[in-house]
Amino acid sequence: MNFEQVYNEYRPRVYRLCMGYVADEAQAEDLVQEIFITVWQNLHTLKNEAYVGTWIFRIASNQCLRTVQNTRKKKQVVPLPETTNTTPETEERIQTLYRCIAELEETDRILISLVLEDLPQAEIAAITGFTEGNVRVRVHRIKERLSKKMQANGRL
Repeated sequence: MNFEQVYNEYRPRVYRLCMGYVADEAQAEDLVQEIFITVWQNLHTLKNEAYVGTWIFRIASNQCLRTVQNTRKKKQVVPLPETTNTTPETEERIQTLYRCIAELEETDRILISLVLEDLPQAEIAAITGFTEGNVRVRVHRIKERLSKKMQANGRL
């Protein structure tokens, strides 16, 4: 797999992951650039192409966490990337969900962001360093908290 293929396949997902951490499109784009510079510099070291996604998401997760820790900014509402074919009601529910996600702790935000990318729990475990059982429990608890927050906002 060459860099161009990797970039084209994973860039949108990495961008959405970055948007889960920063409230600024330009900063998310900068993060994506930094992440893919690291990917480009180290792609030749990847021995098993089957794990390229896990590897990229681990790089992205670490970079996002470093950025958040370095900036020490208050959590802000995360703007949702443009969506197509959604009703105003659906769009409002999605915005509320992203606001609720933005209120979570850093680790929980990354876990739920990876879940929203439809990554299997085994891959999430490999990215985050948690066990699969721990991922399963944590994701369940995060979903419960998000459900309560959504109900409190009248959006569930």
